Amino acid sequence: MDNIELLAPAGGMEALNAAVSEGADAVYLGLKSFNARIRAGNFAYSEFDAVLRAMHKQNKKIYVAVNTVFEQREADRMYQLLKYLCASGVDGIIVQDFGVLKMCSDYFPSIKIHASTQMNVSSAKAANLLSKFGVSRCVLSRELSYEDLKEIRARTNIELEIFVHGALCVSASGLCLFSSFLGGKSANRGMCTQGCRRLYAAEDTEDSKYYFSPNDLQLIEKIPNLVKAGINSFKIEGRMKSAEYTGAVVRAYRHVIDNLDGNICSAIEAAKQMLSLDFARTKTTFLFDKQSFDWLNPDQDGGTGIKLGSIEEYCINANAENAVGTAGILIRCRVKIHIGDSIRIHRADDSMRKSYKIKHVEQKHNGITQLIVEIGSDPEVTTFPFRTGDTCYIVQTKENSRRYAQLVPKDFIHSKRKPGFDQAPPIRYTPVNKVMLKEFPAGIYVAVSNLNDMYVVQSIKPQFLIINGSIRTLEKLLAAKKAIPFKTSEIIISLDPFFPESVNSSLSGIAEKLLDAGYDHFIVNNLGHITMLQKTNATLIAGPYLYTFNRFSVSFLEKNNLQFFVTPHEFSRQNLERVFEAPRFKEPSEREAALVCVFSYPPLFRIQSNLSGFYDFSYFEDTRGESFRLATDDKGSIVYPQSPFSIIDKIPFLKQAGFKRFIIDFSGTTLKKHIYKTIIDAANKGTPIPGISRFNYKNGFFTQE
Repeated sequence: MDNIELLAPAGGMEALNAAVSEGADAVYLGLKSFNARIRAGNFAYSEFDAVLRAMHKQNKKIYVAVNTVFEQREADRMYQLLKYLCASGVDGIIVQDFGVLKMCSDYFPSIKIHASTQMNVSSAKAANLLSKFGVSRCVLSRELSYEDLKEIRARTNIELEIFVHGALCVSASGLCLFSSFLGGKSANRGMCTQGCRRLYAAEDTEDSKYYFSPNDLQLIEKIPNLVKAGINSFKIEGRMKSAEYTGAVVRAYRHVIDNLDGNICSAIEAAKQMLSLDFARTKTTFLFDKQSFDWLNPDQDGGTGIKLGSIEEYCINANAENAVGTAGILIRCRVKIHIGDSIRIHRADDSMRKSYKIKHVEQKHNGITQLIVEIGSDPEVTTFPFRTGDTCYIVQTKENSRRYAQLVPKDFIHSKRKPGFDQAPPIRYTPVNKVMLKEFPAGIYVAVSNLNDMYVVQSIKPQFLIINGSIRTLEKLLAAKKAIPFKTSEIIISLDPFFPESVNSSLSGIAEKLLDAGYDHFIVNNLGHITMLQKTNATLIAGPYLYTFNRFSVSFLEKNNLQFFVTPHEFSRQNLERVFEAPRFKEPSEREAALVCVFSYPPLFRIQSNLSGFYDFSYFEDTRGESFRLATDDKGSIVYPQSPFSIIDKIPFLKQAGFKRFIIDFSGTTLKKHIYKTIIDAANKGTPIPGISRFNYKNGFFTQE
């Protein structure tokens, strides 16, 4: 249908050829930087120019993923990239960072902007705010139900795009900190190491499982309903996947879309057959039409493919024709295997995965098959890193491989056009006025999520008490307002970063009651919160999930009447000092606007399902001995580290640098009075706390360089 777009991934030139040949209306791809799949092949500038010309000749569209956050030191490079893309005539860019949105709005208004799923847009309120800043399309969060999608469509005119097929994240879109916490490889920077798909051991058990490894999304049967709901673009995930995968999935969804006015039931069945050999994980509709756990499979490891079996025996340089640099593997399996197929082997302890192409196959007795795989082209290569008991998967068959026409001739003339060396324009913040500074005095701000913890905090009162509030917590706060040990003027309400359309009405009603009761300070963590509160008398503070990693993102939020900013969990000291500049002249320092988190148990996964009915443990650890806690209730689940993040001993240095407001966040734990006094005493004295993590404060993000 003409008004429906089938959008396919292109991790490289072969996948691009497959997507176009099988009928994709548009593709999305990344260049060599600032995209959320930095480990994909991606495209050089010369390739991109040629691809863009070739796509436009076929009336196809091309969108470039610029969907990561950038640090202030990278502002020039981001500005150069956006200027290059603006001149290229690209059909749109996919954006996560408000700083990119600000740059485009101010300097490159002709670029069409699509809000990435990493921006965590899950309500019409968020979509409508973005439309005022030039965003033409929102890629909605994957955690939304069918009812959510219909409600959003009814309340916004912006184009809507959703993922319909491919890998899922266990964490809510844009809210995962796990990979970053373990080593600076941030999902918000395209470096995710898929910590959710690792092997974990639960407390008091001898078994290890893949407790947080989700199945793959497949909404092929839901396409007719999604068309009726008014979704404009159907997106396939998979910039890390093969061309064969891309082609098969595009072919299946193209078939259904082309037969919406025909025998749709027959078309769906045919498409499901096309998808049966995509060699991905078990399929799920996720949270589309029900709250269930068919999307989570703890017995499924993090890889994809069809399981063949476990290695029974193996040998190096097996006795087969031309067996140089090869390994022989005996496995017990019922799947027919052929020369030229590809397999991947996983170590039993999940410490390694590696793919091989089959060079020789021999069927033995009792279901045993012998495979010969190449382990190196050098005759001296004799290393085979797997052993008996490791698991084999088939990930691609030669039989199902297709050769696709080249979209761009191999002998195309390489374009010499590339980004220049422009400097990003300087950004000045609006000085924080003295009235606001008095309203938020310098000192310690303490955050809790349990109302009982307020009585512990009362023993040493902070400047402000921050309540990290779910709807249930806020309802309890309203019911207990006469008994709590803090004045309403001493409390800041921090709103949950996931704000789906389904809670819009209830949260808006609670916010109105809170304002009537005298609670008029809010930390907002979602664009929808800003729209919900912007016409009230509330004072709004940007929360850590609004990702102020650069001066442009801060400036964007300033335009939306936010004057104070809680630093993101992933901040480094260097970037903190670049985003908020040192005092100048007689104006209040920009650093007065920063609320620096100096202690927390950062939420690593924010899972939009109650896992308490599925798992009966609270603590677990990975294969390296790192320990974590799973907290669940009827609104969702959060994974916290056992070791807190702390830079409390850096407070004296931060004060010397001009920072004056500090958050100690206990919302990831149940607070005890003696622990509270110990932490507050350390903050007052600037002394270190043992057994903590520095997160990215010292070393910053991991980079390819």
